[in-house]
Amino acid sequence: MGKHSEIPDELIDQLLGEYEGPEQLTGPDGLINQLRRRLIERAAGAELADHLGYPPGGEPDEEQPNRRNGVSQKTLRTVDGPLTVELPRDRDASFEPRIVPKHSRTFDGFDEQILALYAGGMTTREIQRHLRELYGVDVSDGLISQVTASIQDDVKAWQSRPLEQLYVVVYLDAMQVAIRDQQVVRKKAVYVAIGVTLDGERDVLGLWVEKTEGARFWTSVLTELRNRGVTDILFVCTDGLTGFPDAIDAVFPLAVNQTCVVHLVRQSLRYLSWKERKSCASELRRLYTAPDADAARKVLEELPAAWADSTTKTAALQVWDRAWDRFIPFLAFPTEIRRVVYTTNTVESLHMQIRKTIKTRGHFPNDDAALRLIWLAINRAKTNWRTCYNWTTAMAVLRIHFGDRIPDNT
Repeated sequence: MGKHSEIPDELIDQLLGEYEGPEQLTGPDGLINQLRRRLIERAAGAELADHLGYPPGGEPDEEQPNRRNGVSQKTLRTVDGPLTVELPRDRDASFEPRIVPKHSRTFDGFDEQILALYAGGMTTREIQRHLRELYGVDVSDGLISQVTASIQDDVKAWQSRPLEQLYVVVYLDAMQVAIRDQQVVRKKAVYVAIGVTLDGERDVLGLWVEKTEGARFWTSVLTELRNRGVTDILFVCTDGLTGFPDAIDAVFPLAVNQTCVVHLVRQSLRYLSWKERKSCASELRRLYTAPDADAARKVLEELPAAWADSTTKTAALQVWDRAWDRFIPFLAFPTEIRRVVYTTNTVESLHMQIRKTIKTRGHFPNDDAALRLIWLAINRAKTNWRTCYNWTTAMAVLRIHFGDRIPDNT
Protein backbone atom coordinates (compact mmCIF):
# COMPACT_ATOMS: atom_id res chain seq x y z
CA MET A 1 0.00 0.00 0.00
CA GLY A 2 1.42 3.40 -0.97
CA LYS A 3 1.39 6.58 1.08
CA HIS A 4 -1.49 8.01 -0.99
CA SER A 5 -3.82 5.29 0.36
CA GLU A 6 -3.51 6.80 3.86
CA ILE A 7 -5.98 9.54 2.78
CA PRO A 8 -9.47 8.00 2.53
CA ASP A 9 -11.10 8.12 -0.89
CA GLU A 10 -14.27 9.43 0.73
CA LEU A 11 -12.38 12.51 1.92
CA ILE A 12 -10.91 13.11 -1.54
CA ASP A 13 -14.40 12.79 -3.08
CA GLN A 14 -15.78 15.24 -0.55
CA LEU A 15 -13.02 17.77 -1.25
CA LEU A 16 -13.28 17.52 -5.03
CA GLY A 17 -17.09 17.66 -5.12
CA GLU A 18 -18.12 17.84 -8.76
CA TYR A 19 -14.68 18.02 -10.35
CA GLU A 20 -14.70 20.24 -13.44
CA GLY A 21 -11.04 20.51 -14.43
CA PRO A 22 -7.48 21.33 -13.26
CA GLU A 23 -8.28 25.03 -12.86
CA GLN A 24 -10.41 23.95 -9.89
CA LEU A 25 -7.29 22.68 -8.16
CA THR A 26 -4.48 25.09 -9.05
CA GLY A 27 -4.03 28.83 -8.96
CA PRO A 28 -4.27 31.30 -6.06
CA ASP A 29 -7.92 30.42 -5.29
CA GLY A 30 -7.76 26.74 -6.21
CA LEU A 31 -8.44 23.82 -3.89
CA ILE A 32 -4.74 23.10 -3.32
CA ASN A 33 -4.09 26.63 -2.06
CA GLN A 34 -7.22 26.52 0.09
CA LEU A 35 -6.01 23.28 1.67
CA ARG A 36 -2.54 24.73 2.03
CA ARG A 37 -3.94 27.75 3.91
CA ARG A 38 -6.07 25.65 6.28
CA LEU A 39 -3.22 23.24 6.99
CA ILE A 40 -0.74 26.04 7.67
CA GLU A 41 -3.18 27.82 9.98
CA ARG A 42 -4.07 24.61 11.85
CA ALA A 43 -0.39 23.62 12.18
CA ALA A 44 0.54 27.08 13.45
CA GLY A 45 -2.35 26.92 15.94
CA ALA A 46 -1.13 23.55 17.22
CA GLU A 47 2.39 24.93 17.58
CA LEU A 48 1.10 27.91 19.61
CA ALA A 49 -0.92 25.57 21.85
CA ASP A 50 2.25 23.61 22.53
CA HIS A 51 4.19 26.84 23.12
CA LEU A 52 1.64 28.22 25.62
CA GLY A 53 0.71 24.93 27.22
CA TYR A 54 -3.06 25.22 26.77
CA PRO A 55 -5.44 24.62 23.83
CA PRO A 56 -7.65 27.20 22.07
CA GLY A 57 -10.60 28.04 24.30
CA GLY A 58 -8.76 26.73 27.33
CA GLU A 59 -7.42 28.64 30.32
CA PRO A 60 -3.71 29.04 31.08
CA ASP A 61 -2.21 28.73 34.53
CA GLU A 62 -2.82 31.82 36.63
CA GLU A 63 0.90 32.47 37.05
CA GLN A 64 1.48 32.38 33.29
CA PRO A 65 1.39 35.94 31.88
CA ASN A 66 1.69 34.96 28.23
CA ARG A 67 -1.63 34.53 26.39
CA ARG A 68 -3.02 34.30 22.89
CA ASN A 69 -3.16 37.67 21.18
CA GLY A 70 -5.23 37.35 18.02
CA VAL A 71 -3.79 36.74 14.57
CA SER A 72 -1.69 38.50 11.98
CA GLN A 73 -1.95 38.15 8.23
CA LYS A 74 0.98 37.17 6.04
CA THR A 75 1.01 36.71 2.27
CA LEU A 76 3.20 33.88 1.09
CA ARG A 77 4.54 33.07 -2.36
CA THR A 78 3.69 29.53 -3.45
CA VAL A 79 3.90 27.61 -6.70
CA ASP A 80 0.14 28.14 -7.05
CA GLY A 81 0.29 31.89 -6.61
CA PRO A 82 0.04 34.24 -3.60
CA LEU A 83 -1.55 32.83 -0.46
CA THR A 84 -2.71 34.93 2.51
CA VAL A 85 -2.72 33.10 5.85
CA GLU A 86 -3.68 34.14 9.39
CA LEU A 87 -1.04 33.17 11.93
CA PRO A 88 -1.74 33.22 15.67
CA ARG A 89 0.21 35.53 17.96
CA ASP A 90 1.06 35.62 21.66
CA ARG A 91 1.34 38.63 23.92
CA ASP A 92 5.09 38.65 24.51
CA ALA A 93 5.93 37.77 20.87
CA SER A 94 8.03 34.79 21.93
CA PHE A 95 6.17 32.44 19.59
CA GLU A 96 7.69 31.71 16.18
CA PRO A 97 5.79 29.16 14.06
CA ARG A 98 8.04 26.53 12.50
CA ILE A 99 5.59 25.95 9.65
CA VAL A 100 6.19 29.56 8.45
CA PRO A 101 9.19 31.11 10.22
CA LYS A 102 9.31 34.83 10.95
CA HIS A 103 10.47 36.96 7.98
CA SER A 104 9.73 34.08 5.60
CA ARG A 105 7.60 35.01 2.60
CA THR A 106 7.59 31.69 0.77
CA PHE A 107 6.17 28.23 1.26
CA ASP A 108 6.87 24.74 -0.11
CA GLY A 109 10.16 25.41 -1.86
CA PHE A 110 9.37 28.52 -3.89
CA ASP A 111 12.75 30.10 -3.11
CA GLU A 112 14.43 26.77 -3.83
CA GLN A 113 12.81 26.75 -7.27
CA ILE A 114 14.20 30.21 -8.02
CA LEU A 115 17.68 29.09 -6.90
CA ALA A 116 17.46 25.91 -8.95
CA LEU A 117 16.54 27.87 -12.07
CA TYR A 118 19.30 30.39 -11.34
CA ALA A 119 21.84 27.60 -10.79
CA GLY A 120 20.77 26.07 -14.09
CA GLY A 121 21.99 29.16 -15.90
CA MET A 122 18.70 31.04 -16.39
CA THR A 123 18.82 34.82 -16.46
CA THR A 124 16.48 36.90 -14.31
CA ARG A 125 14.11 37.47 -17.25
CA GLU A 126 14.06 33.77 -18.11
CA ILE A 127 13.22 32.90 -14.48
CA GLN A 128 10.40 35.46 -14.47
CA ARG A 129 8.98 34.07 -17.72
CA HIS A 130 9.27 30.47 -16.51
CA LEU A 131 7.44 31.16 -13.23
CA ARG A 132 4.75 33.18 -15.00
CA GLU A 133 4.11 30.48 -17.62
CA LEU A 134 4.24 27.55 -15.23
CA TYR A 135 2.59 28.95 -12.10
CA GLY A 136 0.98 32.21 -13.12
CA VAL A 137 3.17 34.04 -10.60
CA ASP A 138 4.76 37.41 -11.37
CA VAL A 139 8.13 37.74 -9.67
CA SER A 140 10.05 41.02 -9.59
CA ASP A 141 13.74 41.52 -10.39
CA GLY A 142 14.22 42.61 -6.80
CA LEU A 143 12.77 39.40 -5.40
CA ILE A 144 15.05 37.20 -7.52
CA SER A 145 18.05 39.30 -6.47
CA GLN A 146 16.93 39.01 -2.84
CA VAL A 147 16.57 35.22 -3.07
CA THR A 148 19.92 34.69 -4.80
CA ALA A 149 21.67 37.07 -2.39
CA SER A 150 20.16 35.18 0.56
CA ILE A 151 22.63 32.32 0.04
CA GLN A 152 25.64 34.58 0.66
CA ASP A 153 25.89 33.37 4.26
CA ASP A 154 25.80 29.76 2.99
CA VAL A 155 28.67 30.50 0.61
CA LYS A 156 30.70 32.11 3.39
CA ALA A 157 30.03 29.17 5.74
CA TRP A 158 31.06 26.73 3.00
CA GLN A 159 34.23 28.71 2.24
CA SER A 160 35.27 28.67 5.92
CA ARG A 161 34.18 25.12 6.86
CA PRO A 162 36.74 22.76 8.46
CA LEU A 163 38.64 20.50 6.06
CA GLU A 164 40.33 17.10 6.24
CA GLN A 165 43.79 16.96 7.78
CA LEU A 166 45.34 15.18 4.79
CA TYR A 167 44.58 15.29 1.07
CA VAL A 168 46.23 12.96 -1.39
CA VAL A 169 46.15 15.60 -4.11
CA VAL A 170 44.86 19.14 -4.42
CA TYR A 171 44.16 20.43 -7.93
CA LEU A 172 44.24 24.18 -8.49
CA ASP A 173 43.05 25.78 -11.70
CA ALA A 174 41.42 29.03 -12.81
CA MET A 175 38.65 30.19 -15.08
CA GLN A 176 38.19 33.69 -16.48
CA VAL A 177 34.98 35.46 -15.45
CA ALA A 178 33.78 38.95 -16.41
CA ILE A 179 33.20 40.97 -13.23
CA ARG A 180 32.54 44.68 -12.76
CA ASP A 181 35.28 46.30 -10.70
CA GLN A 182 35.16 50.04 -9.94
CA GLN A 183 32.77 50.79 -12.82
CA VAL A 184 34.87 48.80 -15.29
CA VAL A 185 34.08 45.26 -16.45
CA ARG A 186 37.21 43.16 -16.66
CA LYS A 187 38.21 39.53 -16.73
CA LYS A 188 39.15 38.14 -13.34
CA ALA A 189 40.62 34.76 -12.53
CA VAL A 190 38.40 32.66 -10.26
CA TYR A 191 40.45 29.80 -8.85
CA VAL A 192 38.94 26.50 -7.80
CA ALA A 193 40.65 24.01 -5.47
CA ILE A 194 39.58 20.36 -5.49
CA GLY A 195 40.96 17.92 -2.96
CA VAL A 196 41.03 14.13 -3.16
CA THR A 197 40.55 12.54 0.26
CA LEU A 198 42.03 9.31 1.59
CA ASP A 199 38.77 7.61 0.58
CA GLY A 200 39.21 8.67 -3.04
CA GLU A 201 36.35 11.16 -2.79
CA ARG A 202 36.68 14.54 -4.50
CA ASP A 203 35.58 17.72 -2.78
CA VAL A 204 35.74 21.38 -3.79
CA LEU A 205 37.72 23.06 -1.02
CA GLY A 206 37.18 26.68 -1.95
CA LEU A 207 36.91 29.50 -4.47
CA TRP A 208 39.14 32.54 -4.72
CA VAL A 209 39.04 35.62 -6.92
CA GLU A 210 42.61 36.59 -7.69
CA LYS A 211 43.33 40.12 -6.53
CA THR A 212 47.13 39.92 -6.55
CA GLU A 213 49.52 37.87 -8.64
CA GLY A 214 52.24 35.39 -7.88
CA ALA A 215 53.55 33.92 -4.66
CA ARG A 216 51.69 36.28 -2.31
CA PHE A 217 48.27 35.23 -3.64
CA TRP A 218 49.07 31.52 -3.59
CA THR A 219 50.59 31.71 -0.13
CA SER A 220 47.34 33.27 1.14
CA VAL A 221 45.26 30.49 -0.51
CA LEU A 222 47.38 27.68 0.93
CA THR A 223 47.53 29.38 4.32
CA GLU A 224 43.73 29.55 4.35
CA LEU A 225 43.58 25.79 3.67
CA ARG A 226 46.00 25.17 6.52
CA ASN A 227 44.01 27.41 8.88
CA ARG A 228 40.92 25.35 8.05
CA GLY A 229 42.58 22.16 9.24
CA VAL A 230 44.76 20.86 6.40
CA THR A 231 48.11 19.75 7.85
CA ASP A 232 49.52 17.84 4.87
CA ILE A 233 49.07 17.47 1.10
CA LEU A 234 50.90 14.75 -0.81
CA PHE A 235 50.60 16.32 -4.30
CA VAL A 236 49.59 19.73 -5.58
CA CYS A 237 48.68 19.73 -9.27
CA THR A 238 48.54 23.12 -11.01
CA ASP A 239 48.69 24.64 -14.48
CA GLY A 240 52.23 25.96 -13.95
CA LEU A 241 51.18 29.07 -12.05
CA THR A 242 53.77 31.75 -11.40
CA GLY A 243 54.94 31.85 -7.80
CA PHE A 244 53.38 28.56 -6.83
CA PRO A 245 56.56 26.57 -6.00
CA ASP A 246 57.60 29.24 -3.47
CA ALA A 247 54.11 29.24 -1.92
CA ILE A 248 54.05 25.45 -1.58
CA ASP A 249 57.51 25.37 0.00
CA ALA A 250 56.42 28.02 2.50
CA VAL A 251 53.14 26.41 3.60
CA PHE A 252 53.29 22.68 2.68
CA PRO A 253 57.02 21.97 2.24
CA LEU A 254 56.54 18.18 1.92
CA ALA A 255 54.02 18.42 -0.95
CA VAL A 256 55.05 17.35 -4.45
CA ASN A 257 54.46 20.21 -6.90
CA GLN A 258 53.22 18.74 -10.19
CA THR A 259 52.45 20.76 -13.31
CA CYS A 260 49.41 19.47 -15.17
CA VAL A 261 50.53 17.48 -18.21
CA VAL A 262 47.37 18.35 -20.14
CA HIS A 263 48.19 22.06 -19.80
CA LEU A 264 51.71 21.46 -21.09
CA VAL A 265 50.37 19.55 -24.10
CA ARG A 266 47.93 22.38 -24.87
CA GLN A 267 50.59 25.07 -24.50
CA SER A 268 52.98 23.28 -26.84
CA LEU A 269 50.32 22.46 -29.46
CA ARG A 270 49.38 26.15 -29.71
CA TYR A 271 52.63 26.68 -31.61
CA LEU A 272 51.68 24.10 -34.26
CA SER A 273 49.38 24.16 -37.25
CA TRP A 274 46.24 22.02 -37.25
CA LYS A 275 47.91 19.65 -39.72
CA GLU A 276 50.89 19.13 -37.40
CA ARG A 277 49.02 18.73 -34.13
CA LYS A 278 47.80 15.15 -34.39
CA SER A 279 51.17 13.61 -35.27
CA CYS A 280 53.08 15.82 -32.83
CA ALA A 281 50.68 15.04 -29.97
CA SER A 282 51.45 11.33 -30.33
CA GLU A 283 55.18 12.12 -30.21
CA LEU A 284 54.76 14.30 -27.13
CA ARG A 285 52.90 11.44 -25.48
CA ARG A 286 56.22 9.60 -25.31
CA LEU A 287 57.37 12.24 -22.80
CA TYR A 288 54.67 11.73 -20.17
CA THR A 289 54.38 7.96 -20.62
CA ALA A 290 58.12 7.41 -20.23
CA PRO A 291 59.12 4.90 -17.51
CA ASP A 292 61.14 7.53 -15.61
CA ALA A 293 62.57 11.03 -15.82
CA ASP A 294 65.81 9.92 -17.50
CA ALA A 295 63.89 8.17 -20.27
CA ALA A 296 61.70 11.25 -20.72
CA ARG A 297 64.79 13.47 -21.00
CA LYS A 298 66.17 11.16 -23.67
CA VAL A 299 62.95 11.57 -25.68
CA LEU A 300 63.15 15.36 -25.31
CA GLU A 301 66.73 15.29 -26.63
CA GLU A 302 65.78 13.07 -29.58
CA LEU A 303 62.79 15.08 -30.80
CA PRO A 304 64.64 18.27 -31.89
CA ALA A 305 66.50 16.27 -34.53
CA ALA A 306 63.27 14.80 -35.87
CA TRP A 307 61.55 18.20 -35.79
CA ALA A 308 64.48 20.28 -37.04
CA ASP A 309 62.54 21.31 -40.16
CA SER A 310 60.13 23.45 -38.16
CA THR A 311 60.77 26.42 -35.87
CA THR A 312 57.23 26.05 -34.49
CA LYS A 313 57.99 22.48 -33.39
CA THR A 314 61.14 23.72 -31.69
CA ALA A 315 59.08 26.32 -29.81
CA ALA A 316 56.63 23.58 -28.78
CA LEU A 317 59.46 21.54 -27.25
CA GLN A 318 60.77 24.56 -25.37
CA VAL A 319 57.50 24.60 -23.39
CA TRP A 320 58.48 21.23 -21.90
CA ASP A 321 62.10 22.20 -21.38
CA ARG A 322 61.15 25.33 -19.42
CA ALA A 323 58.71 23.39 -17.21
CA TRP A 324 60.92 20.31 -16.86
CA ASP A 325 61.51 20.39 -13.10
CA ARG A 326 57.77 20.82 -12.50
CA PHE A 327 56.80 18.20 -15.11
CA ILE A 328 58.89 15.21 -14.03
CA PRO A 329 57.91 14.65 -10.33
CA PHE A 330 55.05 12.25 -11.19
CA LEU A 331 57.40 10.11 -13.31
CA ALA A 332 59.00 8.88 -10.09
CA PHE A 333 55.75 7.06 -9.23
CA PRO A 334 54.00 4.00 -10.67
CA THR A 335 51.02 4.13 -13.02
CA GLU A 336 48.41 3.87 -10.22
CA ILE A 337 49.60 7.17 -8.74
CA ARG A 338 50.35 8.88 -12.05
CA ARG A 339 46.75 8.48 -13.13
CA VAL A 340 45.58 10.36 -10.03
CA VAL A 341 48.00 13.29 -10.02
CA TYR A 342 49.27 14.12 -13.48
CA THR A 343 46.35 16.21 -14.74
CA THR A 344 43.84 18.76 -13.53
CA ASN A 345 41.14 17.14 -15.70
CA THR A 346 39.00 16.85 -12.57
CA VAL A 347 38.96 20.64 -12.35
CA GLU A 348 38.58 20.99 -16.12
CA SER A 349 35.39 18.90 -16.13
CA LEU A 350 34.02 20.98 -13.25
CA HIS A 351 34.88 24.18 -15.14
CA MET A 352 32.91 22.86 -18.10
CA GLN A 353 29.82 22.49 -15.90
CA ILE A 354 30.34 25.96 -14.43
CA ARG A 355 30.74 27.56 -17.87
CA LYS A 356 27.43 26.04 -18.96
CA THR A 357 25.81 27.83 -16.04
CA ILE A 358 27.44 31.26 -16.40
CA LYS A 359 27.60 31.49 -20.22
CA THR A 360 24.35 33.50 -20.35
CA ARG A 361 25.77 36.19 -18.05
CA GLY A 362 27.32 39.18 -19.76
CA HIS A 363 29.15 40.01 -16.55
CA PHE A 364 28.67 39.92 -12.78
CA PRO A 365 28.12 43.13 -10.76
CA ASN A 366 30.71 42.12 -8.14
CA ASP A 367 32.88 39.25 -6.88
CA ASP A 368 30.23 37.95 -4.46
CA ALA A 369 27.61 37.59 -7.21
CA ALA A 370 30.06 35.56 -9.31
CA LEU A 371 31.00 33.32 -6.39
CA ARG A 372 27.34 32.69 -5.49
CA LEU A 373 26.43 31.39 -8.94
CA ILE A 374 29.64 29.35 -9.25
CA TRP A 375 28.93 27.82 -5.83
CA LEU A 376 25.43 26.83 -6.95
CA ALA A 377 26.87 25.34 -10.15
CA ILE A 378 29.41 23.35 -8.13
CA ASN A 379 26.69 21.88 -5.93
CA ARG A 380 24.84 20.73 -9.04
CA ALA A 381 27.95 19.27 -10.68
CA LYS A 382 29.18 17.37 -7.61
CA THR A 383 26.21 15.00 -7.75
CA ASN A 384 27.85 13.33 -10.77
CA TRP A 385 31.24 12.72 -9.15
CA ARG A 386 32.43 9.22 -8.37
CA THR A 387 35.30 7.80 -6.35
CA CYS A 388 38.64 8.00 -8.14
CA TYR A 389 39.39 5.08 -10.49
CA ASN A 390 41.01 1.94 -8.97
CA TRP A 391 41.45 3.73 -5.66
CA THR A 392 42.21 0.70 -3.45
CA THR A 393 45.27 -0.16 -5.54
CA ALA A 394 46.38 3.47 -5.67
CA MET A 395 46.18 3.77 -1.86
CA ALA A 396 48.27 0.63 -1.41
CA VAL A 397 51.00 2.16 -3.57
CA LEU A 398 50.70 5.55 -1.81
CA ARG A 399 51.29 3.86 1.55
CA ILE A 400 54.51 2.35 0.27
CA HIS A 401 55.79 5.70 -0.98
CA PHE A 402 54.58 8.02 1.79
CA GLY A 403 54.62 5.73 4.82
CA ASP A 404 53.90 7.49 8.11
CA ARG A 405 52.29 10.51 6.43
CA ILE A 406 49.18 8.35 5.79
CA PRO A 407 47.32 7.32 8.99
CA ASP A 408 46.97 3.57 9.64
CA ASN A 409 43.20 3.73 10.17
CA THR A 410 42.41 4.58 6.55
